[in-house]
Formats: sequence, C-alpha cells, structure tokens
Amino acid sequence: MFSRRSTSASLPSQSFWGKLRKKGDKESEFRERQAQMALARQRLLTLAYEEMETVRVLPNSFPELEAVARDWTKPPPDAVFGLRVPVEFASLHASRLVSGPYIYLTGEDSYQIAIMGVQGLRVEIVSDAPPPPDEPPPPPPPPVTEMPATFNLELVPGQHIALETTVTSAEDVDMARMEDGTVVDGQFWGKLNIVHSGDTHTVDFTGTRMVNPDISPDLLIDSRVITRLTTATKAASVKCHLSILAPAQQYCDVILSINPLWKLALTWPPAESINEHKVKYFLRVHPGGALEHFESEMVATSLYYEAIPDPAMVDPNDFIAPRNGYAMTFQDFVPHLMSVLDQLGMSMHARTNFINNNVSAFAAHKNIAYRFLSPSKIAAAIDISVTADPCIFTRLFLIFRGLSDDDVGMFAGAGEKEANSVNWREIVGWSENSKDTTQFRLLETSVLEVT
Repeated sequence: MFSRRSTSASLPSQSFWGKLRKKGDKESEFRERQAQMALARQRLLTLAYEEMETVRVLPNSFPELEAVARDWTKPPPDAVFGLRVPVEFASLHASRLVSGPYIYLTGEDSYQIAIMGVQGLRVEIVSDAPPPPDEPPPPPPPPVTEMPATFNLELVPGQHIALETTVTSAEDVDMARMEDGTVVDGQFWGKLNIVHSGDTHTVDFTGTRMVNPDISPDLLIDSRVITRLTTATKAASVKCHLSILAPAQQYCDVILSINPLWKLALTWPPAESINEHKVKYFLRVHPGGALEHFESEMVATSLYYEAIPDPAMVDPNDFIAPRNGYAMTFQDFVPHLMSVLDQLGMSMHARTNFINNNVSAFAAHKNIAYRFLSPSKIAAAIDISVTADPCIFTRLFLIFRGLSDDDVGMFAGAGEKEANSVNWREIVGWSENSKDTTQFRLLETSVLEVT
C-alpha cells in the first residue's frame, strides 16, 4: 500500500534528523584530524654513549640511524661500533623475542621491529672510540682597529662644536675589547684631552663607564660631588653598646622596644625577636660584667646593636644646632669628650673603648658639633626594660656631625668654653647610684653621626 508519509520529501531541511546527521559528520571529521595529528607527531631518539646523551629526531631507517650516531661520536675507521636498545625502551613485540637486557640492532629488520609502535627510542652506542669532542667555540670576532668617532664639545658656555674624526688603534690593537676580553661598550664620562703641537695632533680620553644607561651624558659630576653624595646617601645608624654590672650572679631578660620610626638593623649576639619592634635577650650576668647569652651560647662583656632612623626625620641642622649643641675642632673635641665621659662616671677602660671605637669617625671631620640626649628622648627611640628590680640605668647617647669652616661660625656662642660649663650629669640623668657596686647597674653608650 503506497503512502506519501513514508517519504522524507516533505520534511524541512533543518529538521531534527538533519541535525543528527550533521553532528555525526563533525565527530568523524574530529577523529580524522586526531589521526592525522598522531601521524604527523615526530618521534624522538635518545643517543647515549658512556655518560653523554643527546636527543635527535628518530630516523626512519637503520642506515640513517647509524649515520646520525657516527656523526655524533665520530669514531675512527677501525674502531668497534655497535648499536643496542634496552628492552624496556623497545616495542612490546621485540622485547618478547629476547631474554637479555638489550636488543642489538644489526640491520633494517631488527631496527623496524624495535621501533614498532613506540613514541620514542633510546639507543646506546657500543664502541671503543673516545667520547665525542665538545663543539668548538665560535671563532672570535675580527679585531676592531678603526671606527668613526664624534665628539660634542662645549668650548665656552653656549658655544658648541662637533668634532668628527676616525679613531685608529696603534699596533692593530683591538679597540672593541680590553686585555681580559671584556667588551668596551656603552657611555663613558671622563676627561678628553686634545693637543695640537705643530704637526702633532693627539686625542686622549680617560673615563669611566656609566653603569646606568638612563643617565644623560649632559650630566657632569665632579669626583668631589660623588664623594659628598656617597656620604649623604649613607643611611645614618646609631651604634649601641650595653653593659650590665650585677652584684651577684643572676638570670635576667633584657628587652629592647624600638620606635616604629626606627628600624633595628643588627644585634650581636643575635637577639630573639618578639615582634616587629621588640627583641629580647635571656642572659645570666656575673659580677665581673660577663654576660652569658643562652640562645647563641656565647659569653661577652656587652651587647651590641644598631638601629636606623627614618631618613625623613633626620635633619642634621635640627638635630644639632647652636641652641642645643656645641662645636669645636677635632683636635679639641677628643680631649674634651674624654673629660665629659669622666664627669659621667665612666671608668678609664670604658672611656678609652668609647673613644677608640669612634675616633675614625671623628677624625673624618675637621670640625665637630655634638650633643648628648636626655633619657626621655633616648627612651622615645629605643626603650630598655630589664627583669631586675631595682636597676640603675645610665644611658649616654652622643649625636655629632662634621662642620665646615664656614658652618663653625654659626656656633660662635656655643664652643668648647661653653661646653665645659654645662652640667652634663643633669642632662643625661646621671645618678650617684651608678657607682654603687651593690646595685644592679646598666650602662649603655650610643653614637649617631648625622650628615
């Protein structure tokens, strides 16, 4: 019985069945692309000879494999030469046919069986030839004996000339390299000396390479300016020595609390960190001044630490001024300081150590301005607490800076004479109990140079 319903002529082209058919076509195309990619994927070869290895593309035939191996090892004509494949790297079919650990490749058949179905192959070279030589280094570039040069000169302010010439080396010396082979390249700043004497014309340049290429060659820096900049950019740090004199042997904790505007840079022996701004020492102190630090297992006579203030708050003219400091020459300052330390109760040994530890910094200046800080100002920067009660604190904090001859005139009414009349004991908070050997005493000396 014939019915028009049994045909698909009346179905629309975008029907449900048409979509199924197109989806199947996409899946088949995807599988075909995957198969093509698998066929196009290159297989790799690892060549091994003694302790040396190299990776190459796996050849299609045994003669090509042997040619690649011989080209790499370069054996002598009479040397023994053979190729073998560990069974764990060969194809499953080949590994089943041998009982030993290797499959020796003797021709095209054994090679094709070994690589059947594998993605990569390891071939070991069996030979009595020496190992393949290292690749020779590339030949050095030819020496540069002549090159053009252009000098932009300012003869007088506002008058510029350009000197174009050709520079030729003497005795064919390579101008592109130094004696140790370092390439001479980049921008240089220095001194250009041009001499015209009769028929003799010479150009001599002595300079230093500019490490930062962003620096404009128009920026001329004198060596004296460099020295001043080095000193000015050096971060100011306070150097502290802390000694403890106990009447008897006892244990104690020494805790340093640092103001957030300061940064603790160094402690010795190493202190135990409590938080970002607090460290602790656990010590056993002795009457003779010895300090046993348990964490580092060290014995010392003092603790040492350095702290760096925020550079934004360090103003030399504000820290030491005629209103709060005193100035004198270096020759007068050291004897004067020794006398002040004697007034503050320091022993001859302690005074000598203080001067010796800082005399090189003092001697760097022709004139020196200085002051001692009060205990409240010291505690605002670095506070000290000790688990011993009572404890007599003596904290001497010296601030100094160098002065030029012109700056000394600012301290006309604050010189050595005025400094000798100051009651330094009152300023630093010195107490008579600091001499009492029956008391638990702490002595801290700190020095800060501001520039």
